[in-house]
Amino acid sequence: MAIHPTALVDPGAELAADVEVGAYAVVGPGCRIGAGTTIGAHAIIEGPSIIGRDNRIHSFAVVGGAPQDKKYAGEPTGLEIGDRNLIREYVTINRGTIQDVGTTRLGSDNWIMAYVHVAHDCQIGSHVTIANTVNLAGHVEIGDWATLGGYTGVHQFCKIGAHVMTGISSVVVQDIPTYVTASGQSAKAYGVNSEGLKRRGFSADDISLIKRAYRLLYREGKAFAEAREEIRALAASSGEPGQRCLLPLVHFLDGVTRGIVR
Repeated sequence: MAIHPTALVDPGAELAADVEVGAYAVVGPGCRIGAGTTIGAHAIIEGPSIIGRDNRIHSFAVVGGAPQDKKYAGEPTGLEIGDRNLIREYVTINRGTIQDVGTTRLGSDNWIMAYVHVAHDCQIGSHVTIANTVNLAGHVEIGDWATLGGYTGVHQFCKIGAHVMTGISSVVVQDIPTYVTASGQSAKAYGVNSEGLKRRGFSADDISLIKRAYRLLYREGKAFAEAREEIRALAASSGEPGQRCLLPLVHFLDGVTRGIVR
């Protein structure tokens, strides 16, 4: 374990043997930090927080701070972070609240760039890229492989599906379905994230099928419920590709509570 002599590590914290803690960093009680993780100078880790392996937490980040919620009264809520995440300078990630699941969660292999704020009870998947100065309000859900452009703001309780991309300075006040590209203030749908899907190994046939579903949802004037059921039927009739590509979209649409971006 390499802990700088100016760092403050609470005796109640549990750090793997090879964790590195930089100058003037603070690790509070109730923190568990896995092997290979590094904590930069002046970073603050508060608990209860569980942080996995091989994470890189840069200088001046504040991870596991109390939720910015007026209802919060000191309850022992938590934060869970997976493995191999990059958390850059001045990122703030808050713990959960008892009004929700009580735990803010980030998966693995995420890039969280400088000045990002992740509020209480957010649930973030894996392989997510969140660009500089993005702000996530409380209770936001983000699926795997999503990419949020710089200065994106997301309203509380919004859901952002897997493989979504938002443009710079987007204001998200409704859910963004899986695979969709959205941008604007307020954000609107602008098509399928085809380039992102190609990079992740989706075939031309897969993308064509997803685009058919997008047209049902956005281009044919159908009511939301009607479009959702037609996409469900398309998934059922398309064999294995439909099950693989369209069922995640159907499951997302089944969970929509704020309406979807249009």
